[in-house]
Amino acid sequence: MIAGKIGAAKPAAATPSFRVGDERLIKLSENAGKKVSTLLGRQGRPQGVLRVAVVGGGCSGLQYKMDLQDQPQNRDILVESAGVRVVVDPKSALYVTGSELDYSDALTEGGFKVKNPNAATSCSCGESFSA
Repeated sequence: MIAGKIGAAKPAAATPSFRVGDERLIKLSENAGKKVSTLLGRQGRPQGVLRVAVVGGGCSGLQYKMDLQDQPQNRDILVESAGVRVVVDPKSALYVTGSELDYSDALTEGGFKVKNPNAATSCSCGESFSA
């Protein structure tokens, strides 16, 4: 019998390695922060995060993808804004730096809107952009 095999503790789950950024990367308006907090609470994730990513697609070539998750992933950049933890992957950070996420519950043109100073053009529906 080899010493240390019996009763050896299982390795702890690896914790994600992420960086902490600030609101110069992305900022949430007060309305967006309240809405995201409400959505996280409804999903039973009060300590969760909002992931903001940029993916290929849409009329103009790039579009935003938002998702609620339990925690940051490896290599993410974590920003706290309007009482919400927001994560952005390094590639998406190149496109969203300086952006503000707003929310409106207006009947027309309501929902989440990204004000992105890096967007060279955006489509008429406002759902996609080019940089």
